[in-house]
Amino acid sequence: MEIYETESEIAKRKSWLLSLVVTVLVSIGVLIVLQVIAMGMVPLIFNVSIDEIVGLMSGDYSSPNGRMAIYFIQGIGSGIGFWVAAYVVMHFIDQADLHWELQLSRFNPTGAGMVLLIALGGMLVNGYLGYLNSNMALPEFMSGIELWMREMEDQLAEMTKFLTDFQTIPELLTGILVIGILAGIGEEMFFRGLIQPKMHLYTGNAHVGIWLTAFIFSAIHVQFYGFFPRMLLGGIFGYLYYYSGSLTYPILGHIFNNTFTLLLIYASNEGWIDFDLESSDSASLPGALLGILVLLAGIVYFKKTNKPNGKLDQGI
Repeated sequence: MEIYETESEIAKRKSWLLSLVVTVLVSIGVLIVLQVIAMGMVPLIFNVSIDEIVGLMSGDYSSPNGRMAIYFIQGIGSGIGFWVAAYVVMHFIDQADLHWELQLSRFNPTGAGMVLLIALGGMLVNGYLGYLNSNMALPEFMSGIELWMREMEDQLAEMTKFLTDFQTIPELLTGILVIGILAGIGEEMFFRGLIQPKMHLYTGNAHVGIWLTAFIFSAIHVQFYGFFPRMLLGGIFGYLYYYSGSLTYPILGHIFNNTFTLLLIYASNEGWIDFDLESSDSASLPGALLGILVLLAGIVYFKKTNKPNGKLDQGI
């Protein structure tokens, strides 16, 4: 069960709309402020001008230090930004207590091993799910929307390709820090630590809360043709938290998923393996079926061996 103990009136079920509006406004404000601060620091740290930063955001990747500059902006503005946004809402608005001493006590090596296995199963499923998602077509009357979605997806794919075209080990380590560790911690603190308990409380149903949060988690990335794979990941992370009562497990799963993918990309760029993040040619139905078995068996075993105990187990 999620841990989110609060007596604040704004965090009560009857105030759900006000709570969500405040959460959205505060979070957007925090993310914007930190993005602006990060962009203001980039010229001083990386010798990249404001014009070059604007160019990077619009697809001009010719700046020599552009990759590191974007990593810095993402790390501060998104990874740390989501964590700060969650902290502000939790501590200053909801006045909530996540009881980290209890959450940390629930972490154990067996559970950690199961999380890694579950994450691998999810990757196998998502390989095929991504193939299906990328081949979705909207009805003819929505062709204009589909064209816009494809163009945005192509732009994001170019940005992803640029950010993961690691030229040096320091760049790889920076990518792991920003995309793997900071994003893993920040996004899990925000979506599973803050949003999921709220959705659970407002809907009165844990499963609805988990999947609503997973939907929001995927939608916020604005990658339409990778929507369902990311939503599945969000659901997996949600159940890891719900069944264990410890955010350490979804954080570990998120970090492992992102870092493992980055290592695969680096190994492919070095010619050690054949792997293309944007390609669906390697989608395998047998692999997906195996992934489903691993995923379901892993979740069942994880639930059975990580039953929370303590005074907060009855919920929020």
